[in-house]
Amino acid sequence: MSATSPLAVLVKGWPRLSETFIAQELVALEQAGLRFDIWSLRHPTDTKRHPLHDRLRARVRYLPEYLFDEPGRVARARDAARALPGYGAAYEVWRADLRRDSTRNRVRRFGQACVLATELPEDTRGLYSHFLHAPSSVARYAAIMRGLPWSYAAHAKDIWTSPEWEKREKLAGPHAAAFGVTCTAYGARHLRDLAGDAGKVDLIYHGLDLSRFPDPPARPLRATGGPLHLLSVGRLVEKKGFDRLIAALALLPGDLDWRWTHIGGGDLLAALQAQAQATGIADRIDWRGACDQPEVIAAMRAADLFVLPSRIAADGDRDGLPNVLMEAASQLLPILSTAVAAIPEFIVGGTHGLLAGDDPEDLAGAIATMARDPARAQAMAEAARARLIAEFTMQPGIDRLAARLRQMIGAPAP
Repeated sequence: MSATSPLAVLVKGWPRLSETFIAQELVALEQAGLRFDIWSLRHPTDTKRHPLHDRLRARVRYLPEYLFDEPGRVARARDAARALPGYGAAYEVWRADLRRDSTRNRVRRFGQACVLATELPEDTRGLYSHFLHAPSSVARYAAIMRGLPWSYAAHAKDIWTSPEWEKREKLAGPHAAAFGVTCTAYGARHLRDLAGDAGKVDLIYHGLDLSRFPDPPARPLRATGGPLHLLSVGRLVEKKGFDRLIAALALLPGDLDWRWTHIGGGDLLAALQAQAQATGIADRIDWRGACDQPEVIAAMRAADLFVLPSRIAADGDRDGLPNVLMEAASQLLPILSTAVAAIPEFIVGGTHGLLAGDDPEDLAGAIATMARDPARAQAMAEAARARLIAEFTMQPGIDRLAARLRQMIGAPAP
């Protein structure tokens, strides 16, 4: 790879098993000819890596996760940052933010921005941040200091739990992003209203790079001859709705033999395991924890029904369009989910899968319905895969994103 990296890409943490969509995008942007360094706000905590992470050639650099971790580096950066032409403006923007959000997190973001602004290569011509909250705050402060344009990709939690004032200023203020992309029409409508200029927010679905997935197996839904094997992949957090699913599993009719496998980490593991124990179904559940992509694909190929009972959390957090739904569709795995956020943008209920309510009774009824009509379940799985191939492959979105990034940094088309 050329030593020249005119683009800086900010991420919350690198690598992260739960953010395959970011790894997929960055590998594809490299293949499209873009050169960049990755700057991560956090060090990795996962013990595994996806094969995608090993395909990325970009240099990865880590900002101080906490300012007290590297006091000398932070102090040197703050002194050097004061000499940058945009430091005064960045400081005023940060002080205005701090008055409305007087947290240590806000202080940490400015310190990280000082480090970023002073350590960016001289040939850097723009910044691109994944997520509109913390990474975009660091990108924005650093971009102001260096007099550079910045842009963002917004996803789910960052859209729905960030303060309105902060989103408006990042999208339409005097130091706003040059442009932004988001992965759902649901999110795009919200961000365009805040930006006041629809052209500054582009809808780009993550899509799926089907070259990374094997052809689907031949696999009718098992209605007889063994247990129905349900699979869920997702972090154990409130918005994924796994507490509702456990309650639903306890309501399934006694003549339906089933097993449920869950893949993913998260803080609610102990509480959900206790719930399963209390309802008497713990011996039917396999908690796999965090898995890499080959393990996830293998689990999808072995399963009979994919279940993702997403809901809106108490703090407003919700899914966007989870990539795992497209991954399940790639393997002809019938899908049961909920009509929350952008999920209906891919799954039309009754056509590409079933969309149930997120209450346990509805979920249990939908599971039983799909178990007892395997022919219909398989027909919906085939329709979902056909739609994935026709409308949700990765490359068209990568082409648009690469073009916007090149325009921002003044790079010629390859």
